[in-house]
Amino acid sequence: MLIFSCLIDWILGDPESLPHPVRLMGFIINKEEKLIRKIFKSPKGLKFAGFLMALINILGTFFLIRYFLKLLDFNKYLKLVVTIHLGYTTIAAKSLADEAREVKKNMKISLERGRNRLKFIVGRNTERLSQEGIIRAVVETVAENTSDGVIAPMFYLIFGLEFAFAYKMINTMDSMVAYKNEKYKDLGFFPAKIDDLANLIPARLTSFLMMISSIPKYGIKNSFFITLRDHNKSSSPNSAWPEATVAGILGIKLGGGLYYDNIYVQKPYIGDAKRPIRAKDIDDTIKIMYKSQILFLIIYAIYLIFYKGIM
Repeated sequence: MLIFSCLIDWILGDPESLPHPVRLMGFIINKEEKLIRKIFKSPKGLKFAGFLMALINILGTFFLIRYFLKLLDFNKYLKLVVTIHLGYTTIAAKSLADEAREVKKNMKISLERGRNRLKFIVGRNTERLSQEGIIRAVVETVAENTSDGVIAPMFYLIFGLEFAFAYKMINTMDSMVAYKNEKYKDLGFFPAKIDDLANLIPARLTSFLMMISSIPKYGIKNSFFITLRDHNKSSSPNSAWPEATVAGILGIKLGGGLYYDNIYVQKPYIGDAKRPIRAKDIDDTIKIMYKSQILFLIIYAIYLIFYKGIM
């Protein structure tokens, strides 16, 4: 199932014209937030509401998918096709690569177009970014989302479609309400903590896959050293793992000062600048993502062959 889901994602991506479960999740979370803010006003109330929202959404998604698949037991072939299709919707490799390339393409036309396109995939202010700043933002986004949008859903798909969908709900809540600002610090407290927990293994697995899959071209010494040194240079326990590994593989420096909601935030630097950052680093980071995904599939296929006796 996992292999076929990845193949479909590589071919189709996430066309805007087609309905997508994550868009439905986003719609539900948006409606829930509006309702919550009408009922709860105090910080404690919002924190409690955030806990309830996370609990209901995660368990609701898990059991809804499990029940839906149970309804398909009458035809194992139909169930397999539906499971593969829904599994594909949890993986975002092609859409991530396409968005990153779009930023690069627009940046080459003009910085203004590059900044505007970058807004589609990052939460930071883009108006002040130089070309190097745009490239750095794209590399960081692809690196982090190799874990969140590719390896993590693949990891949970191994345990079943309901686990992958529950993870996507966790990740969608994190991207919508888990900001560390005045508006969301209470409502997003529990969704953020749950997302941290859900990504503990995938983030480290992603880092490992990146290092191993890049050995033929880049070796492992620098990526291992930078990952070991810089993996904790983030407020999140997870996001700096793949970022540090990519920085080590490519020999570039990530992080630094950024603007969020027009407020300057100085983030720690990740990696060492062995050379200036360049547009090609976007393409190289995309390649690292795909190689990591392929290595995951190879390891999974070996597991199926030798331990499950499949094929």
